[in-house]
Amino acid sequence: MTVFDQAERRTWAGRADAYASSFAALCAHTVPALLDAAGVRGGLRVLDVGTGTGTAASAAVDRGALVTAVDAEPGMVELAARAAPGVDVRVAALPDLPFADDSFDAVVGNFVLNHVGRPRAAVAELRRVTRAGGRVALTLWATPPAPGQALLGRAVQAAGATRPAHLPTLAPEDDFPRTERGLVALFGEAGLAEASCRALDWDHVTTPERWWSGPAAGVATIGQVITGQPPEVVARVKAHYDELCAEFAGPDGTLVLPHTALIAHGRA
Repeated sequence: MTVFDQAERRTWAGRADAYASSFAALCAHTVPALLDAAGVRGGLRVLDVGTGTGTAASAAVDRGALVTAVDAEPGMVELAARAAPGVDVRVAALPDLPFADDSFDAVVGNFVLNHVGRPRAAVAELRRVTRAGGRVALTLWATPPAPGQALLGRAVQAAGATRPAHLPTLAPEDDFPRTERGLVALFGEAGLAEASCRALDWDHVTTPERWWSGPAAGVATIGQVITGQPPEVVARVKAHYDELCAEFAGPDGTLVLPHTALIAHGRA
């Protein structure tokens, strides 16, 4: 396990409920397109890696698939098991999955690649557990981020907050361009054929309070950055956040936040 992976485990430990009430609705938007990209349909053996609250696993069950799901955080596994009855949900993490070669007809991962320390090894592991001819499909946040995704980071920057020392970045030799071309290249390196990628743009509608609640509880890297500051800096971040929210004001006090994700798929 890399230093980055260790930091991810600490970041998500005990925060499943806070994620479920904040960022989970955002991440759920890509699930239908992700399952389409993997060709998920009735009767297929499907693996959902980094299942989180189980949204993709549940949607795959609704399509008639036979679904297994894993997540590195036990709290997420508990939520996913409740959300997707009948799914085999267990604790496991990339790049070491507890499955034999060729175990699944399709493998999906909704933003899981953002949370692994060795992305190349992770995609290679997904290819390993996929039968020949089966599809692997992944989503990833694009770089540079869309305006709505950048809102919290802008508030942090405006407040002069710095990244805490306990939050390592991905090692340069393990990173890759978070672009359509970069993700296709990553799939190719892992031995996935016919790789392709497209961008998916949408407006996530939420409220200022709900969007702030996740980071305020330490959810995700941005939450760890914010909660790792002294109280006076957190207050400055919140003040800048409140000001910047005006740029995305929608009707009835909502926030309308433009987001962009990449969806890639390839064949084992």
